[in-house]
Amino acid sequence: MGGPRGAGWVAAGLLLGAGACYCIYRLTRGRRRGDRELGMRPSKSAGETAGCPAEDLTDGSYDDVLNAAQLQKLLYLLESTEDPVIIERALITLGNNAAFSVNQAIIRELGGIPIVGNKINHSNQSIKEKALNALNNLSVNVENQIKIKIYINQVCEDVFSGPLNSAVQLAGLRLLTNMTVTNDHQHMLHNYITDLFQVLLTGNGNTKVDSSFLSLYDSHVAKEILLRVLTLFQNINNCLKIEGHLAVQPTFTEGSLFFLLHGEECAQKIKALVDHHDAEVKEKVLTIIPKI
Repeated sequence: MGGPRGAGWVAAGLLLGAGACYCIYRLTRGRRRGDRELGMRPSKSAGETAGCPAEDLTDGSYDDVLNAAQLQKLLYLLESTEDPVIIERALITLGNNAAFSVNQAIIRELGGIPIVGNKINHSNQSIKEKALNALNNLSVNVENQIKIKIYINQVCEDVFSGPLNSAVQLAGLRLLTNMTVTNDHQHMLHNYITDLFQVLLTGNGNTKVDSSFLSLYDSHVAKEILLRVLTLFQNINNCLKIEGHLAVQPTFTEGSLFFLLHGEECAQKIKALVDHHDAEVKEKVLTIIPKI
């Protein structure tokens, strides 16, 4: 368990607690109002060039999903301007649109991931936060994760060297959360386990998990979200056990992710999902129940 893979299992559980499952909550409860405070109007003419003018950005929100041509103009603007106000507005609009699966693929195909990724180097902390939020939404797509993984080390450095409980730290934790839901990139965090524990011990309520997290195990929650949180439970369980035996006899701090997931309420919620209408969810539950 001491190697990278074992550390990866721990990281998955810790980060989902620390990041407060931002992406999952976005999917279940809608996009946050604050993420849509600024937006970009679509161009009035389909024949306009890729050089999207700054005046297309407004102080109001734009509720429609941008199409591929509009996203290309937005990315061009994001890459070409130095105006921090426009950059921030463009990142918010891009992040909002990256919440939709079809646009996650389009943005990748348009070469948008490195354009957004470069903005996490920006000296403006608000721009850095918005870039991390956009990458977070893009990272829901597994193919996008292959391109986003190159930023993991830098995100970790920024998260653990920056101010505790800052907006940038929380945005970085949310991105790392999505990047470690599966096994593919968990090993990249094994050098940061000590830092994760420090954040969990000293951070405020925003960096810890709320008891409402267990509502994600309710039967009415969308299938893809149920599968994610069930995988989380499975990963943490695997981390704490070796060949079917507890590696340690831990005492979990009340209010921690481990305390919630190993409590009776969570066990009952998971057992109730055995009657779920979706076969994939039911199959996942049946593999978990013997280990509860």
